Amino acid sequence: MRRRTTTVRMPEGLAERADVVARGRGISVNALMLEALEAEIERVRRDDDFMQHLRELTERDKEILDRLAE
Repeated sequence: MRRRTTTVRMPEGLAERADVVARGRGISVNALMLEALEAEIERVRRDDDFMQHLRELTERDKEILDRLAE
């Protein structure tokens, strides 16, 4: 699987809490963040209002790209 490196800037307090939770679970902060992202993505996938909004944004972007291609 290909990997992408991303820098995340967060408040010191949040970083410290993430460190404690990750250590307590015996995983890395990276693994904790990946789990949190997966959970959030799954949550929004099940949110019909969000998915409708995303479809509308995507359609608008497609229309703009189509006009640019003319």
